[in-house]
Amino acid sequence: MVRTTHLEITSRDQWVRRPRTGLDIEVRECVVKQPRFNRFLYEYVGGDWRWIDRLVWPAQQWQDYAANDNLRTFVAYQQGSVAGYYELQQQEGGSVEIRIFGLTPPFVGRGYGGPLLDIALENAFAWAARRVWVHTCSNDHPNALNNYLKSGFQIFKVEEKP
Repeated sequence: MVRTTHLEITSRDQWVRRPRTGLDIEVRECVVKQPRFNRFLYEYVGGDWRWIDRLVWPAQQWQDYAANDNLRTFVAYQQGSVAGYYELQQQEGGSVEIRIFGLTPPFVGRGYGGPLLDIALENAFAWAARRVWVHTCSNDHPNALNNYLKSGFQIFKVEEKP
């Protein structure tokens, strides 16, 4: 059984910012669209968490997805190493979805999740979001849901599927 939890922040006032002291990360947007890089990041970050849905996508599907103007990819670096990444997808009605969010294996459990989520929220609201939403499931890191809740996200739907 896979449990998927959908969460949202509907205003900047709801967002709980977290301290970033002592964490030397740089987040850069991948302005030049590189679908193969998106696939690499998806596989690298999600490999330990059974992220398999997109691994069956053919090259053209990755191209169509990653090259879309409504999708932005951001990569976090720490001392030149990829620490994590997230994708933001702008949707109708002023919503921005955090499509993907995660850390690479060497950075899991080291306190980077909260600060990286803050940066993702900054970028989403800077992209004129009136609502930012995300989903996480029981195949994600065990602390993923808690990370979103600590940032002020509120649950709006829970689904369970075999």
